[in-house]
Amino acid sequence: MLKENFLKEMIAEDIGRGDLFARVSESKPIKAYIIAKSKGVFAGREYIDVLAKMYDISFEWKKCDGDHFNRGERLVQIKGDSRVILSLERSILDIVLHTSSIATLTAQYVEAIRGTGVKLLDTRKTRPLLRELEKYAVRCGGGLNHRMGLDDCLMLKDTHLKTIEDLAVFMQEVRLKIPFTANVEVECESLEMAQEAMGAGADIIMCDNMTLEETAEVVQYRNAHHSHILIEASGNVTLGTISQIAETGVDAISSGSIIHQANWIDLSMRVEG
Repeated sequence: MLKENFLKEMIAEDIGRGDLFARVSESKPIKAYIIAKSKGVFAGREYIDVLAKMYDISFEWKKCDGDHFNRGERLVQIKGDSRVILSLERSILDIVLHTSSIATLTAQYVEAIRGTGVKLLDTRKTRPLLRELEKYAVRCGGGLNHRMGLDDCLMLKDTHLKTIEDLAVFMQEVRLKIPFTANVEVECESLEMAQEAMGAGADIIMCDNMTLEETAEVVQYRNAHHSHILIEASGNVTLGTISQIAETGVDAISSGSIIHQANWIDLSMRVEG
């Protein structure tokens, strides 16, 4: 239902009071397809399949979510009423373009740390009201989702920590009030902060903007004293640095850039003559 409501609002934004071409054209059955004009990783099918149920359109998929494609390949064949397909053309393309672009960049980051055992995570740096869509695209690219919102994991960032006088005492209160299954992650900027957070009972330590050497020290301390705690690295993560960060021994690396730095790939819809 959430996807359907999202799609309804997106289509309403574009169609407005009605597609003017649909007002003056005759309805006829047509065939169309989406063609790749650049290479990438496909995403969007999960949403388009919902759209197909909302309208009398059929989609014959040539690619599944997570599949790689090359320039010139057809991604999906579309059949249906001309006025419906042409009215939905931009909405369909925008979904596939947006999600596939994020999936494509995510896949590049995943490939850069392949074989290390380190997981790639996204962040909450998403466009307003597009979080579910964008995090779905990350999964299509081989990444994993960090928390979806403030309600599924308690992360204590530097701004939160400024309001806490005694972290150990605060953590005792936390465990009485948050769900039993919810984790607590503490953002740390030094080994000393990480040691304090581990001692206070954190489930996850985020090494925030630490150097490679500092991150490795946190991992070594964790391994020696708190082997059950997970270590996440974040900050200054690029395609050029992510493999070095992975070598420090962290469990996961989070990066907002896989979403907000994704450049749109080139796709187009064409109607068969």
